Amino acid sequence: MSKIFLFLLMLALAMLLLRVLGKSSKRPDAEKPVNPPVERMVSCARCGLHVPQSEAVVDGDRFYCCETHRRGAS
Repeated sequence: MSKIFLFLLMLALAMLLLRVLGKSSKRPDAEKPVNPPVERMVSCARCGLHVPQSEAVVDGDRFYCCETHRRGAS
């Protein structure tokens, strides 16, 4: 009876060891988040605030941080 218990205990320890080794073998860069692409920053023609170009309000060749500044600066 004790031989069966010892065999089951060793089997459980071997399975635990394989699980731990399997988790630690993952590449660390596989878990890193992907960085978003770099975007050009533009300055508001009225207040000078820098905003991403995709979020800026454009009027001709000038960029604004919001519609209010575009209307007020024109």
